[in-house]
Amino acid sequence: MTTEFEITKQNNNSELINPDKRSFLKNSAALSSMLLLAGVGGTSNQAFAHQPPKQPTPQALRNAHGKIVGHGDFRYKVNYFWGDLDPAKVPVESCHGLAFDSKGRIVMVTDNGVNNFIIYDKSGKLIDAWGTQFPGAHSVKVVNENGEDFIYIVDCGWVLNRHWDGKGRKGKMRKQTGFVAKLTIEGRLIYTIGHPQTIGVYTPEEDFNPTDVAIAPNGDLYITDGYGSDRVLQYDNNGRYIRHWGGRENNNSSYNLKNTHGIGVDLRNPADPHLIVSSRAANELKLFGMDGSYRSTLQTPGAFVGGPIFKGDYAYIPVCWSVVDGKRRANSGFITVLDKNNKVVSNPGGTEPIYKNGKLQPMHTTWDVFNHCHAVCVDDEENLYVGQWNANETYPIKLERI
Repeated sequence: MTTEFEITKQNNNSELINPDKRSFLKNSAALSSMLLLAGVGGTSNQAFAHQPPKQPTPQALRNAHGKIVGHGDFRYKVNYFWGDLDPAKVPVESCHGLAFDSKGRIVMVTDNGVNNFIIYDKSGKLIDAWGTQFPGAHSVKVVNENGEDFIYIVDCGWVLNRHWDGKGRKGKMRKQTGFVAKLTIEGRLIYTIGHPQTIGVYTPEEDFNPTDVAIAPNGDLYITDGYGSDRVLQYDNNGRYIRHWGGRENNNSSYNLKNTHGIGVDLRNPADPHLIVSSRAANELKLFGMDGSYRSTLQTPGAFVGGPIFKGDYAYIPVCWSVVDGKRRANSGFITVLDKNNKVVSNPGGTEPIYKNGKLQPMHTTWDVFNHCHAVCVDDEENLYVGQWNANETYPIKLERI
């Protein structure tokens, strides 16, 4: 099994923004820059009089606040200070999962033992922080069912070691069996899905350390066991087992998954619903039917991709590491954006996507924005919110669409 921790030991659809509006924003930004430059030529500091005080450099070893990143029509301004909180009161370990609820609030999960859930509004203001029952909080989805929001949270089983000596990351985490839970939006537990040995699907010695969950329109759950036995397990909306597939050693290698970290239900073509599953350590995304039948493989050369989040015709995917000079490198994450044909159109924080003879060329970090991208969500204005693993306990980063 390959987890983030082990690797460090080893080294709802919406319309796009009106194009006229985007042109107006770009022109306004250009005009503002001209006016600012005009003011700089004077003998006073009036041009800067109304700017906010300079913030300290974030502790994630990056200094790209205000930088423009991305490619083509998918370009963003980096906001490092969105959602910053008082770590003494609302701490994070890793910002593992992000999702919007039906009220437009951002639900974030973290594996810090003080508060597993942090609820923001879109401005980055704290609304609530709660929960200690999910020490391995790793992924979150919010689904509206018959007019009511429900939370699905994945606990991967990797938890803080209470005997850790506080020195380095080695020994900081310990492994136990994970689980998936369904909650009301206020946090009341409805049910949990535990180790599949209890229903005869796994043997007792097989690990179950789930990493992500996707919920189909009919309520079926699809769970990736990405830190355990690398399978995808399907349950109905009452948590009853239906089937599973994947793993590492199949007669048909198309079904093999390697660190299947994330999953999404692709409804961009309503007539063709299917699953996109990350085989992260293989730098691949695999497409399956809703019944688990293999369809195709998308290569993501150089990019250790997680699960996709869909908005309009596009898929947004966090990349935890990338390959540079033939090796997987620490602190080398970025975000990759795919169009409706699953062609990469932008890599905020990464190199420009290039195709040669229809083949995507290797992608990697530009080193100036992210550490390890672990989660992403998208608002109605197509701004991105990025949560990171192993980023010195920093809060999410906002990428403001331009």
